[in-house]
Amino acid sequence: MNEKKFIFKYLEDTAKLISPDIEIISKLEKIKKLFLSIKKNQKKLIIIGNGGSAGIASHFSVDMTKNGKIRCINFNESSLITCLTNDFSYDKVFSKAIDYYGDKGDILIAISSSGTSPNILNACKQAKIKKFSKVITLSGFPKKSKLKKIGDVNLLVNSQSYNFIENVHQIWLLLLVDLIIGKTQYKVN
Repeated sequence: MNEKKFIFKYLEDTAKLISPDIEIISKLEKIKKLFLSIKKNQKKLIIIGNGGSAGIASHFSVDMTKNGKIRCINFNESSLITCLTNDFSYDKVFSKAIDYYGDKGDILIAISSSGTSPNILNACKQAKIKKFSKVITLSGFPKKSKLKKIGDVNLLVNSQSYNFIENVHQIWLLLLVDLIIGKTQYKVN
């Protein structure tokens, strides 16, 4: 396949994945209401992910806190990750962080493109033990995703491609920031 065809097909396939879907729209509306209830109840959002999903989590966390005015934290601090991994294991890095930083009534947003990351699955279980109000999941790989079964609200990208999945997750999460604000163009300082 030549480069022009590859680029065209890539963008076309991405467009299909983000094309408006009534089920996803309903879920995004529901998530917005959950976020507003967190703000009203003076609780917080906690968002987690590995690799590219960790970068997405950081971006969302900063934008939601600064622009959406809803407290949101992530656990991407290298000293926290290396400490908890060293002391407990990588499979428990986020569940231990939730144990230390999570409060009853918080919301967990868990991102795993494959839907099978043990540390993300363990974090969801810990959030339920800590009595978080909701667990929201974002994943892909529909046939093998264990994550889609564990959340209260699940956003699933019907793809087997990590980059497509991560791109759609980023769009959905930043759409939620703009949905909270109520517009797409606003002053950010």
